[in-house]
Amino acid sequence: MKTKYYKPLPECLTIQNSKVHGLGLFALEKILKETNLGTSHIFHVDFENGYIRTPLGGFVNHSEKPNCEVKTTTEGLDLVTLCDIKKGEELTLKYNLYDPTDE
Repeated sequence: MKTKYYKPLPECLTIQNSKVHGLGLFALEKILKETNLGTSHIFHVDFENGYIRTPLGGFVNHSEKPNCEVKTTTEGLDLVTLCDIKKGEELTLKYNLYDPTDE
């Protein structure tokens, strides 16, 4: 019998040290433009800004020239690529849900 295990990230991504900030999401292989990588934020009224971040949302770093965007779904927000992502490239997002520098 094949057992399904929870995988916090798609097979094409990993978390590693980032030149942008701390840890970030990096491509393990080429990822094509308009690829939906999965849910980055889940709607939940009891959390700050109304969202729970998944590993996708928790490790994607900010950029003024992002290579990903979020798209609204019925459950939350999905991380979608804006262009082809090269193997080894960091995935970035222009934050618009909250100010990540606000401590």
